[in-house]
Amino acid sequence: MKLLHIDSSILGDNSASRQLSAGVVKAWQAAEPGLEVTYRDLASEGINHFSSATLGALGTAAELRDAAQKHEADLSASSLAEFLAADAVVIGAPMYNFTIPTQLKAWIDRIAVAGQTFRYTEAGPEGLCGNKKVIIVSTAGGLHAGQASGAAHEGYLKLLFGFLGITDIEIVRAEGLAYGDEVRAKSIGDANVVINEQLFAAA
Repeated sequence: MKLLHIDSSILGDNSASRQLSAGVVKAWQAAEPGLEVTYRDLASEGINHFSSATLGALGTAAELRDAAQKHEADLSASSLAEFLAADAVVIGAPMYNFTIPTQLKAWIDRIAVAGQTFRYTEAGPEGLCGNKKVIIVSTAGGLHAGQASGAAHEGYLKLLFGFLGITDIEIVRAEGLAYGDEVRAKSIGDANVVINEQLFAAA
């Protein structure tokens, strides 16, 4: 089984989403020792945001691309290939200003590709990735689960991956992280209980 592990927080070792997403991967490896893990750090690897330069690179024949265009095309190709090859994806998704980090959105724009991960038919859009599992590690300083303020965070990610045909989506959540040390510790502790005692209980 192939697992793609994505982190997007800019906080390095101080990131709750990084700690928890690593915990998910570690627990998954313990439950399934043969797991093959590919890791992509979106904060440090710097996937460029989708732009006219991206479209220009993709619309230019490979042999005619300059260095910048080759870099753009390679980013798109490698991101998409990793996603397509994965049986499961673990995504560290902190909330920044009521939505996901722009780094994570840049990655999504590379993997949401018509004809590859979804397609339009006469009956409407059809997701092509229904065989994948996604675990979203959702962190936030405030309390947003089930609220309108979470629509562009967890709500968006569930909508996006649902559009790609993925129905097996689980969320590991730690919120209220800015409400003081006691609340933060309890929230992270509760998330770790989910990871270590519930997430792979049937594995």
